[in-house]
Amino acid sequence: MSDFVEQCRREWRRLGVPDPLADEMAADLASDLAEAEGEGVSAEELLGRSAFDPSSFAATWAAERGIVPAPQRRGIARKPVVLVVFTALAATTVIVAALLLLSGRPTVTMVASGNPKARLFPPTATFVPPAPDQHVLQANTSAPVEWILLFLAVAALGFAAWLWAGWSSSRRYAPL
Repeated sequence: MSDFVEQCRREWRRLGVPDPLADEMAADLASDLAEAEGEGVSAEELLGRSAFDPSSFAATWAAERGIVPAPQRRGIARKPVVLVVFTALAATTVIVAALLLLSGRPTVTMVASGNPKARLFPPTATFVPPAPDQHVLQANTSAPVEWILLFLAVAALGFAAWLWAGWSSSRRYAPL
């Protein structure tokens, strides 16, 4: 029996895998390794990086079969950086869109005159009262765009909250 299989046996014994199951798994592993070797496939090609860590391979295999609990990784659970950036960007966009809507800028002023020879002038910073035959129209032309931006930003923020909720609940049961 190969050294790799023997190291896996020791790990299964340490994890408390019952002997009949450990014997069955060791026999399966030994036959798979022998079959791969007969076909010219190395253990590294068959097992990948696990070929260099028999203890981890044995623990993972036993956990996948439901014999032992999944191995726990050590370390601090961290939020994905992309999710943090996405949330910050969505929150910033909500604030900017709300401030743009509240400020009411930019506005467009149009002066219509009954005189066909009258020209339209760009809005000035000061208010000029209209003549008796003129009509003044002021409108916030960017308001529809700002409302759309606000709606999309709130939707993005809701999506980020949903991702955060899903991420934290999935981390509750997954290995760290």
